[in-house]
Amino acid sequence: MALEDKVNEILGIDTPKQKEEKEFKPPVARVEEKAKDDVDNDHKNSREYYYNLIDQGQEAIAGILEVAKEGQHPRAYEVALAGIKNVADTVDKLQDLNKKLQNLKELPKSASPNIKNALFVGSNAE
Repeated sequence: MALEDKVNEILGIDTPKQKEEKEFKPPVARVEEKAKDDVDNDHKNSREYYYNLIDQGQEAIAGILEVAKEGQHPRAYEVALAGIKNVADTVDKLQDLNKKLQNLKELPKSASPNIKNALFVGSNAE
């Protein structure tokens, strides 16, 4: 029996239920696929990092909310709400990232193939 369990038994405190341990996910390894464009590789990596940030933020919020519930301190709730806002902002950034990629891929289709009024500013040496 662990020391903590003995102290809890002496004081008449119920032992907290064992929390399910989540499987450890190592940070995403950066893998570049040579066949894809840099834009696609950057998008894929950025997307994975945003997903990791969102997951870690949700875990942090759950822990902060537990502390807030136990302590009933207004500052703890304020910190929890700030964490929730940060995770929501990260989700918005993820959506913006996807929209920017879509705009980048649509740009060549919408650009005119005919160039008119091209102007070079420079010297003959250039």
